[in-house]
Amino acid sequence: MRSTAPFLFAAVALTLATAPLRAQNAEIIDGVAAIVNNEVVTVSQLRELVGARERALREMYSGPDLAAKIKEMRDSAIKDLVDRQLILQEFRKMQEKGAAIPEYVIEDRVQAIIREEFGGDRSAFVRTLQAQGYSVTRFKEIEREKIIVQAMRQSKVNENFVISPLQIQAFYNKNKSSYSLPEQVKLRMLILREGESSDIPGAANKAQTAEEIRQKLVAGAEFPRMAEMYSEDESTRDSGGDWGWIERNTLNEQLSRVAFSLKPGEISPVVQLGKSYYIMLVEAKKNATVKPITEVREEIERNLIQQERMKVQKRWLDSLRKKAYIKILT
Repeated sequence: MRSTAPFLFAAVALTLATAPLRAQNAEIIDGVAAIVNNEVVTVSQLRELVGARERALREMYSGPDLAAKIKEMRDSAIKDLVDRQLILQEFRKMQEKGAAIPEYVIEDRVQAIIREEFGGDRSAFVRTLQAQGYSVTRFKEIEREKIIVQAMRQSKVNENFVISPLQIQAFYNKNKSSYSLPEQVKLRMLILREGESSDIPGAANKAQTAEEIRQKLVAGAEFPRMAEMYSEDESTRDSGGDWGWIERNTLNEQLSRVAFSLKPGEISPVVQLGKSYYIMLVEAKKNATVKPITEVREEIERNLIQQERMKVQKRWLDSLRKKAYIKILT
């Protein structure tokens, strides 16, 4: 069974960060980040949601760029928290008309977590919860809220989206670069390096050794066999110097320029880079192509349907915001 405490801590932290607290029951010790009708989002909830991402940003940015990135992330996070709060409030209105999440749905979710993350050991699950200061009851409440938000979002999406051939064609034309396949060559490469021993008797230096090997290859010696014998690149020597199919950005610019200038079956000159010497064989080439629309039609259709779903959800959430009292305080 893999370690479960980190998973559960992350799951609890995230769900607590996005779980609503009623104003009359919340013990607010660090301030209010937002007010959503008669409920609040606390600063601690916001911190729990953005903490890990903020630490990552601090490693990547500094100064004004860091401040801008953190502000952008916090604005997005508070919006997500407010939206979640609105959805849960909307569900409570529906409860008054009889809507409910069956208890077995919550229990099934918890059992799945115990089975998948704790190897079926309920005691380990409970101990981990307790170590983080949470009860099973509270954890179930958190899971219930997650299920509610997911179900409410899904209920607002009409599954009968029809994407026309014209829409698919327009998307394909606009995003054709996404479906392009770059030029490729099937490459073998033999590498010698200064300072490493050579198996060719009488070779004065690696440059001379490399040229002697190249002459053997031009004369008809088999490249895979020569690479197995003489290449000092341990990662490809046993496979006869095989690099497989590569694109231009796979290699150093100078090597790439030489490799892509070769015809299939042609041996390159010896290329020196620093203290290394390279001999290349291009076995085959593929020109740059674009996947035909027939190959990507289904992928594009799925993409467009997902976009339509997101638009419907956005319109629904916009309508909830318009009817609500929302005040952002951070």
